[in-house]
Amino acid sequence: MRKFWLDCAAGTVFVFAVLAGLYGITQLRVFDAFDPLGQALGDMELTDIAFSQIREDPPMDTNIVIVNIGYLSRAQIGQQIINLSKHKPKVIGLDIIFSCDWLQDSTICPQAYDTMGNMYFAYAVEQAGNVVMAHKLQQTKKLIKEFGDIDVYDSIEHTYPTLMPGAYEGFVNLETEAAHQEDLKACRRFNPQMMVNGQRELAFSVKMAMIYDSVRTKRFLARDKPTEVINYKGNIVDWHGASNYAGRYIVLDWDQALDTTQFVGEMIKDKIVIMGFLGGDLTDTSWDDKFFTPLNKKYAGKARPDMYGVVVHANIVSMILEEDYIEVLQPWQEIAIAIIVCFLNVALFLVITKKIPDWFDGLSVAVQLIQIVLFSFLMIEFFAWFNFKFNVTWTLAVVAVVGTSFELYNGVIKTLFRTVKKRWFTRERKEVLTP
Repeated sequence: MRKFWLDCAAGTVFVFAVLAGLYGITQLRVFDAFDPLGQALGDMELTDIAFSQIREDPPMDTNIVIVNIGYLSRAQIGQQIINLSKHKPKVIGLDIIFSCDWLQDSTICPQAYDTMGNMYFAYAVEQAGNVVMAHKLQQTKKLIKEFGDIDVYDSIEHTYPTLMPGAYEGFVNLETEAAHQEDLKACRRFNPQMMVNGQRELAFSVKMAMIYDSVRTKRFLARDKPTEVINYKGNIVDWHGASNYAGRYIVLDWDQALDTTQFVGEMIKDKIVIMGFLGGDLTDTSWDDKFFTPLNKKYAGKARPDMYGVVVHANIVSMILEEDYIEVLQPWQEIAIAIIVCFLNVALFLVITKKIPDWFDGLSVAVQLIQIVLFSFLMIEFFAWFNFKFNVTWTLAVVAVVGTSFELYNGVIKTLFRTVKKRWFTRERKEVLTP
């Protein structure tokens, strides 16, 4: 019996060695040109199906109002702030950074020379008294040269100080795998807080939530997770049918926020107002500051992004205030499940090989298919039922290769091992008989 379990352990090690080898080959990107399906599905997660197809329609969040700033000047944005702040919102968030003023260059930053516009904007921010401005965490060239591209920051891009008297700040960085602004940006997670030069910085959305309801926000931060999966609730009005659950947030276009007759005070009073870019108007198809999210109707091989960054921040605020979080498996738990499943598969295949070897090919394929379907189903349903991201990608990879890997191990590796053992460690007959 001891030999059987040792055999299972050795087979499990070999399966993971095969996986490591395959991973190394894929990192070389040798076969990318011949893998259009893999590239199309590369930005998809199975839980996207639960987000976009299976979950019940989330209710409308009436505590948040999103306002489009379009391509307005600073003075016009200031006028929007004044119009909105008259109706006593609990907090106003402004998802834009005015940071070029220090250049004092009329070509690169003509806004810096609009003295009256800048003064009016600063006056609006100061009078509102509850504005959260955006800033962006940055990496200096020295940091990148020393440590490479890691998730550590040592500088902050702020709005020019004279434009934000008395305002709060929060960073607007969102977690994507995009290297450049023009790249595909799929956003599923965010960092609630980051340390920059020894000081804690809160995310833009977390800072707004903190001002609105500090008790719930502190409970959220007490989870102390470096990243959180965003529990998306919905989008704004979607004229082009790119997103599921459209119309879940109240939205004002730029011209409506400039005209006080276009909205009623009850829409704004004691609410969270988040101002940001939503295109030239609400019918614009601009890709600027726009992300792919799990609510995208085309969840595989995506054609166009479905959600502006300001709406992503609104979804994060909703999640915090509703305390409706998504739990995830820890990395060590994912690997532990994969090891256990692999060990049990190897044990089963050893039994089949010993008891009914003629049935091995058919049974091994059937067992693999059943497990792939089962684990895929559980990933989707656990997410839909329990808000739990049962990420078993490692397990699925193991199940996909365990049959072939076991045959290699049982038919080749064990045979080679026996041959080497016999040749190197067994004494010849004449040596045994010689005194």
